[in-house]
Amino acid sequence: MNVFVWHVHGSWTTAFVQGSHRYLVPVLPDRGPDGRGRARTWEWPDSVSEVTPTEAAVAGVDVVVLQRPEELFGMAEAWLGGRRPGRDVPAVYVEHNAPQGRIGAMRHPAADWPDLTIAHVTNFNRLFWDTGSTRTVVVEHGIIDPGERYTGELARAAVVINEAGRRGRVTGTDLLEGFADAVPVDLFGMGAGALGGVEDLPQDRLHTEMARRRVYLHPVRWTSLGLSLIEAMQLGMPVVALATTEVPEAVPQEAGVVSTRVEALQQGLRDFIAEPDRAMLAGKHARAAALQRYGVTRFLDDWDTVLAEVTR
Repeated sequence: MNVFVWHVHGSWTTAFVQGSHRYLVPVLPDRGPDGRGRARTWEWPDSVSEVTPTEAAVAGVDVVVLQRPEELFGMAEAWLGGRRPGRDVPAVYVEHNAPQGRIGAMRHPAADWPDLTIAHVTNFNRLFWDTGSTRTVVVEHGIIDPGERYTGELARAAVVINEAGRRGRVTGTDLLEGFADAVPVDLFGMGAGALGGVEDLPQDRLHTEMARRRVYLHPVRWTSLGLSLIEAMQLGMPVVALATTEVPEAVPQEAGVVSTRVEALQQGLRDFIAEPDRAMLAGKHARAAALQRYGVTRFLDDWDTVLAEVTR
């Protein structure tokens, strides 16, 4: 089928477009967030086609995959020549994020939306979002296996956070200084350069650099399950992570240290730095767990089921 989907989250979209369908990806001359087109730092198959607004308006679209409120409220309709998601073309809204705000006010923008399905990427998200009467499913993340690259040759911790400066407490950026007092920490991600980190690495190079570090640090307080965490596990890295949102479900005990006690996480970092053999063993457990739960084949099979259901 023809699947119309914006390139919003690079790693997620890279896995999603590996399926057996034709993927129509909006593109604008400036390649900004409303029209990035094909990825430039990931490898995508030939089944992904860029479409301009003029082309999209007349394109045959079997299902539209929405990921942001603005797509639901007007943007998709404008791109699709007046066809409204859910009413005129089958639609799925992928909720990537954990809800923000007071627990009693976590109302989803697509709540009580007829003829729409919300696909959460974690069970935590489905639990916390109030979606009213809108049908919901969970399709957990799946990623392309980067391979077991772990060497741990550098006695340092790697952390990947995009826009760490702007996102602050949400991503645990404020905690990095304390963790750096325990062990050397290398920050990677978009905008990391402003904080003394490394940014704009192609995905393959990023994975190699992550895997050279002894341990992966996940200091995030409140976001959905980060794909960089799953990537680190599949690389074979041991994990030290805050026990928030979906992390306790994703990281088994033998794969690392998961806690809400910063002191326990600092000690976990020190221990892995001091004990390379233990770090290597924990990383093997992490890889096995992540391959089993977050493999791309399961992910694509789950998505095929959802797409078949909404276009039935």
